[in-house]
Amino acid sequence: MSDKQTYLTGITTTGTPHLGNYVGAIRPAIEASEVIGNESYFFLADYHALIKCTDPALVRQSRREIAATWLALGLDPDVVTFYRQSDIPEIMELTWILTCLAAKGLLNRAHAYKASVQANEDNGSADSDKGITMGLFNYPVLMSADILMFKATKVPVGKDQVQHIEMARDIAQRFNHHYGELLVLPDVVVSEQAVLSGLDGRKMSKSYGNTIALFDAEKKLRKGIMKIKTNSQEPGEPKDTEGNTVFEIYKAFATSDQVSEFSQAYADGIAWGDAKQQLYELINAQMTEPRERYNELMAEPEKVETVLKCGAAKAREHSVPYLKQLREAVGISS
Repeated sequence: MSDKQTYLTGITTTGTPHLGNYVGAIRPAIEASEVIGNESYFFLADYHALIKCTDPALVRQSRREIAATWLALGLDPDVVTFYRQSDIPEIMELTWILTCLAAKGLLNRAHAYKASVQANEDNGSADSDKGITMGLFNYPVLMSADILMFKATKVPVGKDQVQHIEMARDIAQRFNHHYGELLVLPDVVVSEQAVLSGLDGRKMSKSYGNTIALFDAEKKLRKGIMKIKTNSQEPGEPKDTEGNTVFEIYKAFATSDQVSEFSQAYADGIAWGDAKQQLYELINAQMTEPRERYNELMAEPEKVETVLKCGAAKAREHSVPYLKQLREAVGISS
């Protein structure tokens, strides 16, 4: 039996990538894709984006920004398969096949759906499903199709997404029980994602409005870093690195020697302005070349489009014949 593994990573196309996205997801995923011997699929989950976003211009812009971000940071489309979810129609057809097998009771237990129901009940709504779309309810089925279509054996996710991989396994087992062992059951890989704090000390998140965009121009990047919330300690007073946002972000980008020096500067009472300036210089130095590549790609969207179309063609070399096999298994064939 081959030890080769197939990894699959989905990237939801909502919003502009920020420092937290880079440290927690983008950087480790690109590093993992460079491991020789494994196969990797990376896709822009633009149909998933429709669950949260009804602004078509924002969806288009976000797809361009996120694709350009991954490419600028070193994702190699010659090594991985990089594609848009919406360019693979076989995923949507498989979604319906899986929907016909997915137990409603299973989907009732999905965390996102339960949280929305609970929010309605907490607000005193007479309808516990008020405002909840079938897109949100069926999200785990579409995610299952994303995974199962490409026979992914390993799916790196954060702890909040583990349940969805378990659901994909459950649905796949149900399919295999009825139609034969055609779907590969994926294993979850729980990413030990570093979670960066944002400007206000809470988790860096677009929903909190406390992010620092990954490819902000130098002046804007510095301005954002200077806004990071700190305490009122004066220059010369020793400062604690524990729970300090400036130090936390610095540590995520620095070498061990740089971290030791920065830690000593805290003990020596570095001024907050100086600490933030050092953080800015560290991040800006690392992002200068990727930022230039990103801006070039954003200025020439046809280059990104070419990469994604080639990725879709590569992906469909697998998805077209595989869906044909699955259609025949369920009794729908030409």
